Amino acid sequence: MRVLVPGCGSGYEVRAFAERGDDVLAIDFSEAALEAARTHLGTAPVRLEKRDFFALDEAPFDLVYERTFLCALPPRLRAPWGERVARLVRPGGRLAGFFFFDDHPKGPPFGISPEALQGLLEGAFRRLVDEAVPAEQSVPVLAGKERWQVWERS
Repeated sequence: MRVLVPGCGSGYEVRAFAERGDDVLAIDFSEAALEAARTHLGTAPVRLEKRDFFALDEAPFDLVYERTFLCALPPRLRAPWGERVARLVRPGGRLAGFFFFDDHPKGPPFGISPEALQGLLEGAFRRLVDEAVPAEQSVPVLAGKERWQVWERS
């Protein structure tokens, strides 16, 4: 699959996709995060680039993987995120990952309500999977407030 990992951070999930043989583009705006990812990924066959998600103009991906990218963005960027992710996922492709649901207004991480996420994605995506993530499988600050979701592009 052709996979995009925006806000890849240290690249832990990126390695899993690369080891499966996926064509992976991992992006971040932070040079420190990219350096950590380079160290972690070593010689893994991944395109690791300093890029702006909102300016990314690539052929559509089979999968965009979400893990703490949306919740790191200020809420004012949610609508542009929804529009961009819809352009980056090919029809029939997927947006999948861990979504942080919380009503606390301060962040990061910035939580979102299930209804607000639905509003960002409806029309372009339909939700296929929605499962609670056990607290012990989350990053501590997100524990008990994450859900694994898979959305299919219309």
